Amino acid sequence: MEGWRQKKRPECLEKRFEFQSYEKNRDFLDALGEYCEKVNRFPDISFGKTYANITIRPEENNVKEEISKDDHDFASEIDFLNKQEEN
Repeated sequence: MEGWRQKKRPECLEKRFEFQSYEKNRDFLDALGEYCEKVNRFPDISFGKTYANITIRPEENNVKEEISKDDHDFASEIDFLNKQEEN
């Protein structure tokens, strides 16, 4: 989970992904969208021409509203998608 920041108020994981071109950013976002639909988990996303900001919040069924191992695993999967798109 390289580059992810865990914030306390509100609880979340955040990361900014930088890309060399709009096309590479779009490829990453398309792959991320497909993956999110597959696992039925949707982070907050904001993006510009060559970057995407991803925010993962605790799942709604998380009673403590804290970042969990599942949230960290989800972040790791997003990192894996990014590495796949880089190649």
